[in-house]
Amino acid sequence: MRKFIAAANWKMNCTKEQAKTLVEDLLAISHTLDKRHLVVLGVPFPYLIMVKDLVGQNNEFFSVAAQNLHHKVSGAFTGEVSAPMLASIGVEYVIIGHSERREQFGEDGALLKQKVDIALEYGLKPIFCCGEPLEVREAGNEQEYVRRQLHESLFHLTAEQMKHVVIAYEPIWAIGTGKTATVQQAQDMHFHLRAMLIKQYDENVANTISILYGGSVKADNAESLFNCPSVDGGLVGGASLIAADFEKIIEGLKR
Repeated sequence: MRKFIAAANWKMNCTKEQAKTLVEDLLAISHTLDKRHLVVLGVPFPYLIMVKDLVGQNNEFFSVAAQNLHHKVSGAFTGEVSAPMLASIGVEYVIIGHSERREQFGEDGALLKQKVDIALEYGLKPIFCCGEPLEVREAGNEQEYVRRQLHESLFHLTAEQMKHVVIAYEPIWAIGTGKTATVQQAQDMHFHLRAMLIKQYDENVANTISILYGGSVKADNAESLFNCPSVDGGLVGGASLIAADFEKIIEGLKR
């Protein structure tokens, strides 16, 4: 069965010492997780090796993610980081298609498809982000918008490849705004996403894929969001930078 996941996306935050302290604080907390649960730390490139070392090689509850990767294996791409580089240092996950990458760096569905493919080729598990802007939500076209994002970048995958993908639904209007989708809005979209997976593949495949909610997840709303039957955890931004808050979010995974 699928995992319940609390994924941290630090974005461009933390000095090295702040990053070290944050991870050490999280690891020092007495967690009561079981094999259904996973914490993924999406940290900036300079800290990947350090955080990987802090977490350890055989930690069954904590894993590490890069926040991006290049769609080529190697070459004259100054400042970029490739899938084989990430795989060589033991990174397990990579965030692909975050709305900030789509909006600020012009990443479209075709490019994200290439990134998904190269990640899987090198054994990395994509955390694939999808979600609609406010005007689409207000027009009532959010389901079709998200369906198109999955068809553009994911639905070329085989059933076996798809089992290695995590989907994160992030309504763009709720990212960093303090607004959060209502419990019913989150449940409705996650149910729709699962139905899309069933239609494209089958129920067995759909039930192996974790679908996370991302959009102003906080310590005080995580449990109610995660209690939705179709929500398998969260992709967490600002609240993941505070150990005590992120710990409460992790605890909200239990159900």
